[in-house]
This record gives sequence, structure tokens and C-alpha cells, in this order.
Amino acid sequence: MNAIVALCHFCELHGPRTLFCTEVLHSPLPQGAGSGDISGQNEQAEEEEGGIQMSSRIRSHSPAEGASADSSSPGPKKSDMCEASGCRSLAGGHPGFVSHDKETSIKYVSHQHPNHPQLFSIVRQACVRSLSCEVCPGREGPIFFGDEQHGFVFSHTFFIKDSLARGFQRWYSIITIMMDRIYLINSWPFLLGKIRGIIDELQGKALKVFEAEQYGCPQRAQRMNTAFTPFLHQRNGNAARSLTSLTNDENLWACLHTSFAWLLKACGSRLTEKLLEGAPTEDTLVQMEKLADLKEESEGWEGSEEEEKPSSQLDIAEGQELSKCSPETSLMPDCNRWNVAHRRLSVFRSLRHMRQILGASAFRMLAWHVLMGNQVIWKARDMDLVQSAFDVLRTMLPVGCVRIIPYSDQYEEAYRCNFLGLSPHVQIPSHILSSEFAVLVEVRAATRSTLYPTLLEDEQSLNKYEFVVTSGSPVAADRVGPTILNKIEAALTNQNLSVDVVDQCLVCLKEEWMNKVKVLFKFTKVDSRPKEDTQKLLSILGAAEEDNVKLLKFWMTGLSKTYKSHLMSTVRSPTSSESRN
Repeated sequence: MNAIVALCHFCELHGPRTLFCTEVLHSPLPQGAGSGDISGQNEQAEEEEGGIQMSSRIRSHSPAEGASADSSSPGPKKSDMCEASGCRSLAGGHPGFVSHDKETSIKYVSHQHPNHPQLFSIVRQACVRSLSCEVCPGREGPIFFGDEQHGFVFSHTFFIKDSLARGFQRWYSIITIMMDRIYLINSWPFLLGKIRGIIDELQGKALKVFEAEQYGCPQRAQRMNTAFTPFLHQRNGNAARSLTSLTNDENLWACLHTSFAWLLKACGSRLTEKLLEGAPTEDTLVQMEKLADLKEESEGWEGSEEEEKPSSQLDIAEGQELSKCSPETSLMPDCNRWNVAHRRLSVFRSLRHMRQILGASAFRMLAWHVLMGNQVIWKARDMDLVQSAFDVLRTMLPVGCVRIIPYSDQYEEAYRCNFLGLSPHVQIPSHILSSEFAVLVEVRAATRSTLYPTLLEDEQSLNKYEFVVTSGSPVAADRVGPTILNKIEAALTNQNLSVDVVDQCLVCLKEEWMNKVKVLFKFTKVDSRPKEDTQKLLSILGAAEEDNVKLLKFWMTGLSKTYKSHLMSTVRSPTSSESRN
């Protein structure tokens, strides 16, 4: 991530000051980081944080290099620095810290100020704003500010306990600066959690030092006894104590370098760009809309609900609902793992696999009802088997047309779901069993006479089941059916096509027919054309048959809200009406 993380301090004598900053370098090290190693400090430390491995090496300069670097440094003058190192993190001549990322060959360099004059100006301005005007209520917490010219800043201000300071505390901030506003805003939750952890550690160390000093020499009582003495003279010249003194941690800056370097690395790795060629499909639009709705609903979730619901809602956003079965865990005893692995084999792996198990005629009847939008009911004891069947069958439909209740102890009406899994003891209403708008698949224990003779070894577990497909409106063998069903069956029966190729054929077929749905929606719902013109259009689209018309009307319910609202706004706009006239 191309950003800078900095620790800032509000000095009582000099105002806001930058104490320590870490930046990312994709090119050779700047002048401030030389190539010579300090004698006795040249060992490499392998640091691992969250699976990210970097090697750190402390660098130094020769005397001539140090003098030239100090003379050209954009940092503040020595007269502007506190005598007790309150405005300084690293001692004079300290080379700073460098970490090498072995995976990407990127260097993370930490020092008090950026060496580049322009970066120094950007960090300096962000430091001043974070500790003056850009402060959240209470003066402690996160805030976002910035502009295109000086970069955008995530700032978190906080207090550190100091027994010798006014109010017994000093004001600090950790800021993250980058030019990409959208990236920084999307990284807000991640940065807030990690920076808050760094702050808690600093405050915890400082609190221990503060309590020890107060126990040994209470400053509050001493100040009350000398109330008429000028305050600054009563602090024995310790107007600005260093952060290492406040936390009693001599390795503080090395630890901050490690934390800041990992923060830049991890924050840059958690978000990636994905190139989408062409316009998004209707399935993509529907999934984006459902995820957006879930984000709005999740704003009110608190505590454990906030951690549990998003993961469960993700499946619903893709047209699924979680099964009520308990998830397997890797902590189960070894004696039960074989049973779990064996049970996982009792599933359908693809449409071709399902067609082989059910038979050609039964699969055609089932697929016809799926494409027409009729309710598909599975009755079985094995919930994994039912879930796998729905996962396979739903690939024939657009995402917006899928409504699944994977397993229930009671019958659910068709308006709630078009895929319904039931336990064997559930009673289905008689009018549903005789309805032409529903199909029932009963999974029974197979008898010896119904065992499948030729099955692959990994399909042996399905050999113990018998699948009975019934409907109030059975599909005749000589019925033409929808065009897409015939093409799907042709792809499934073609053994020269692999399962992956068949999946791509399904994607292309769905997109082809969704384009026809869009044309029909525009023609009938938006333009309100007469039935005669609609019939001509269906003939042109090659969908004049009865089954094709039913399929198009059902698939029309799966159009995204984005597409529908776009068409409606285009019709209502004055420019479109003028162009038609």
C-alpha cells in the first residue's frame, strides 16, 4: 500500500511535531538510509506478523554521509527540538530502521521525518491538522480528512499518561496518509482495529509507569503545596519527556517500526483489484444488490450477532440459505472423521452426475419444472444430499430466480421458495401433490432389485438410495419443451465435453436467454406494446412456443432492480420522450 504511517505528538513548547514515520519504498533507499552496517548491530531479525515475513536491518552512514544528510534534511531545526527529546524519537545520527519484504522486494523505511521535501510537507501538514483542527469530539478517537492536493488522512488521537505534564497526560496521534481516498475509506475498519491495538499497548505501558511514579512521589499533592510557584519551574526542566521514558521501553521505536511496516503490508494485501471485461451480467448485478441490502441490515447488529450473521447471510445473498445441520469441525474425534467423509460422498457433483443417477426421463421432468419456475420438493433424511441437489439444479436458473429453503420440518408455500427440502415424515398437502406446478423427488432406501449395476467407485454411496420423481403434470417424452432444456441435455449427453465446459455452456445459455428476457421486458412492461407485436417479437427471438414463453415470463422475475430502474428512468426522462416524438 502506497501510504505513510506516522506517530505525532503535541509538544507544550513547540506545538504539533512528527515523532516517527514509516513509508514504503519501491526503489533504492533514499539518502537517509546508507549501506554500511553498524558494528555490533548488523544482525538480521526475522519478524513474522500474521504470516508475513520480513527481514529488518539497521543501517548507518559514514561521518561524511551523516553530515550531508543532516544538512539537507527537510526536518525541523535543532533549536525547535526539546532538550529532553520530547520532540525527537531517534537520537542524532541514528540511521533509522529498514525492513525488506522478501515476497515483493519492497522496503519499509522508518525514521523521524520523510527525507523527500514534498513528503515532509504533506506529513507535517497532516500532523498539524490531526492535533489541532481535525479532532473528533472528546479529542480522542478516529477521524478522516484531506484533499486531492495534500492527500487523505486517517487520524486517531489519544492520550498518554505523564505525571509531569499538565493534566497528567500528553496528546498523541497516529495518522495514515495516502492519495487514494476510496482505498483509505474502505480500509477504515481494518486500520481502526489495528491502530487501536497499538494505542492500547502504548497506553498500558505508560499507565504502569504513571502509577509507579504517583505511588513513589504523588505529583498532585506536591503541585497543590506549591500552587503559587510558576508551573514550568516546578517540573525540574522535564517539560517534554520522551515516549520511551513514559513507557519505560527502550525498544519502543523498533517495535513501532515492526507494527507500522506490518500494517502497511497487511492493509495493502487485504484489498485487490479485479478486472471485469464488458458489462456485468444480471447474476452479478443481483448479487451486488443483495449484498448491499445485507450491509444496510447489518448496521444494527451488535456483539456476537454482528460476527455471526454476515457469514450466514452470504449464502442467502447467492440464493441459498444455510442448512440447519450442525457444521463439521476439525476437532471431532478421528473415529468420526471417516463417517463424515463417507457422508460427503453422498452428494450430487454436477448436472451430468444427477442425470446418470436419476435417469434421462426423470431428470428431464425435474429440469423442466426447474426452468418453468415450479416448486421442486425433495424429501430425504440426508440433508447434505438435498443441499447438493439444490446446488446443482440452481445452476440452470438466474440468481434472481432462486429461492431456497434447504431443509424444513413443515411444508412451505411456493411463493416463499421454489426449492424446498423436507424430512421424510412431513405431510405435503394433497393439492400440491396433484398440482401441475410442483414436482416431488422422494429419496428412499433402495432394495436389491433397484440397485444401480454400474457406478464408479466414488458413487457407491448413492447406490443405497432410490429416487422417485412424481408430478401432477408429467412431461411427455415427445414434448418439445423449452429450447434451453434441449440444449442443456445435448451438452450433458456429449461425452466429449468435460464438466467444466458444460458449466461454461450453462453460463452462455443463461446469458443468451436473459438477453431475450430483457428485450421482452422492455417491449411489454416499459413500452406497453400490443399482443400482436409481442407475438411477432417472440417469433423473431425464436421463443414463440408455449414453454419458451412461460420460461421467459418466469425469468423476468430475476431481472435486477438496477436494470429495471434504469429502463424506467430512461422512459420518464424528458429527453427520451422528445426523441420518440
